[in-house]
Amino acid sequence: MSSAQDPFYIVKEEIQGSIDKLLSTFNQWERMPLESVEQLRLTKELLSGCETVEWQVDELDKTIDVAARDPAWYGIDQAELDKRRRWTSNARTQVKNVKKSAVIGNESNGTSTSNVNGMRRELMRVPNPHQTDKSNQYAAAQENDDYISSESDRQLLLIRQQDEELDELSASVERIGGVGLTIHEELRAQEKIMDDLGNEMDSTSNRLDFVQKKVAMVMKKAGAKGQFMMILFLLALFIILFVLVFFT
Repeated sequence: MSSAQDPFYIVKEEIQGSIDKLLSTFNQWERMPLESVEQLRLTKELLSGCETVEWQVDELDKTIDVAARDPAWYGIDQAELDKRRRWTSNARTQVKNVKKSAVIGNESNGTSTSNVNGMRRELMRVPNPHQTDKSNQYAAAQENDDYISSESDRQLLLIRQQDEELDELSASVERIGGVGLTIHEELRAQEKIMDDLGNEMDSTSNRLDFVQKKVAMVMKKAGAKGQFMMILFLLALFIILFVLVFFT
């Protein structure tokens, strides 16, 4: 979430405006004669303004505590939380010093000028929220630059790793494609062999049918006596072949 959209920074700007107005009134109050009517009016205005700003800062602190319970939900980190707490702490300290100066000036007489000046010096030692915010913004910008740089390096490393993985995947796909083509060629060769075998079986079957028909015709013409003589002839032929094969 950007600073322009973050409710914290919207409320912070409103509170900062109230603090600037309070400091301007405090400067006028310092220049007024002690116990004058104008100083008394400005004292009341300062005390009322301090109470209002303190209440606003307390409410802003409560929102920071809520965000600290789950920073990820609100899109902030611990560094941002610490920066917000530092700002509210500085703002509260500055308002308390203004309030203390006003109370001392309201309750003391003309001999308390040194006390008031001492409180002013103490107030001036408190970091100005604007200056602190600027330094914090610069530090945050530097952190953002470092983070962006590290993220850019990490993204480049991831891209290189992805390129290497894609190269390996491409090589694997090419190998698988080569294996697929080899399998395809083998299947085509096997299909051709099966076709040739089928043709041979058809041709053999036709010749066997032809021989069977011829044998059937011969057996039919020869009759029973001819069949018996043919069986004897075949048996004798088998015996002769057996002897020739195994005994010679």
